[in-house]
Amino acid sequence: MGTEKVSKLLFRLSAPSIIGMLVYAFYNIVDTIFVGRALGEEGVSGIGGLVIAFPIHMLAMGIAIGLGVGGSSIVSRALGSKELHKAEKTLGTVFFLGIFLGAAYSLTGLFFLDPLLEIFGATPGIMPYARAYLEIIIASSAVFTLGIATEDLVRAEGNARYAMFGMLLGASLNIVLDPIFIFWLDMGIRGAAIATALAQLVSTVFLLRYFLTGKSSVVFKPEMLIPDPVISKEILAIGIGPFIIEASNSTMMIFVNNALATYGGDVSIAAFGIIHRLLLLIFLPILGISFGLQPIVGYNYGAKQFSRVIESVKVALKVSTLFSLPGFLVMFLFPAPIIHIFSPDPELTAAGAGAMRIVVLILPFIGFQLVGTTVFQALGKPRPAFILSLARQLLFLLPLVLVLPKYYQLDGVWAAFPISDFLACGLAAGLMWREYREFEIKEKQKKKEKNKN
Repeated sequence: MGTEKVSKLLFRLSAPSIIGMLVYAFYNIVDTIFVGRALGEEGVSGIGGLVIAFPIHMLAMGIAIGLGVGGSSIVSRALGSKELHKAEKTLGTVFFLGIFLGAAYSLTGLFFLDPLLEIFGATPGIMPYARAYLEIIIASSAVFTLGIATEDLVRAEGNARYAMFGMLLGASLNIVLDPIFIFWLDMGIRGAAIATALAQLVSTVFLLRYFLTGKSSVVFKPEMLIPDPVISKEILAIGIGPFIIEASNSTMMIFVNNALATYGGDVSIAAFGIIHRLLLLIFLPILGISFGLQPIVGYNYGAKQFSRVIESVKVALKVSTLFSLPGFLVMFLFPAPIIHIFSPDPELTAAGAGAMRIVVLILPFIGFQLVGTTVFQALGKPRPAFILSLARQLLFLLPLVLVLPKYYQLDGVWAAFPISDFLACGLAAGLMWREYREFEIKEKQKKKEKNKN
């Protein structure tokens, strides 16, 4: 962590995450294609059901990522400063919080399911499909939450390959089970949910084995399952940023879905769902780059090697920008053929193609926001991470979604996305530049002290 060439180290730690994230994004796309094609004329409503279900499910994802990011930030810094006992206590605390919060989410979500669906914009045609999917997904939230958080902890040790295998196992199994439950057993959208729940269970068990069988540097001990109050507070302070990202995304979806229902109907909601899943092919791999970056930044910041922190961030920004550019070109130049893959409905293809060209306009620069948020999380600085977490969804996108449609109707909804991306990326770049200047000063001071000695 502290001596290997930064570009090589980032590639080694990020490549498994990128591969895993690509497979995860691909299974989400396959899921949507299967549902859209299996339901025939009702495919638009089925895809709409997945769209409405997604932000509710992402609240559980937010809990899991928050725990994983908060825990992994502490673990990587603890390993960098040789505090193994603290790393072990953090592991047990994350396990406890993952099970407890996941179970609490399941009970609450199932009890308020129908009101939640109505709030998130489910129309009468979409409601049955969203309910059938979410009943199973929400019931399995404890397993899902624990699995995602554990994956981050495995990665924090520097074993990104094992974390990748866990993600690949779940995503690949999901792709295999989808046609069995959706087509062969004729379970439709409910079959897609069962396939997802079973695949996540297998992935979670696989990841837990890493800490339970002695393969890890940070060994799980049963007595560590009792949560440490101080560590719990630090996990929540750091992890609140990632949770806010998902929670604000879900909150934003309430207004987006309702605006789409008002100005475009079920077809526009389905089009948004397809575009969102395609964007995952770009967002998630860049998130994989960020996952590889986090332990590098955390370890070297803990070791006071500020020049390596600077170099690693620069490399991550260059790679994320280069990665997003091809995706932007494909989605901007060939939107109609891509949309048609999901459904043969001509109205959906026409609506989705026009929307896609607008939504992806700032896509090549999205890495600044994702990398910037990860950097501040890794440094253990919750305030700027929190600001960046709020920026795109709540500070910029939400007001734009509320205002622009009043003047530009459906086009106003679509235009809100690139405008908010532009503003959020600019804010992230500004905050990182300020941090970069501080690191330069610290590095110069470090060299002066070294020369004196």
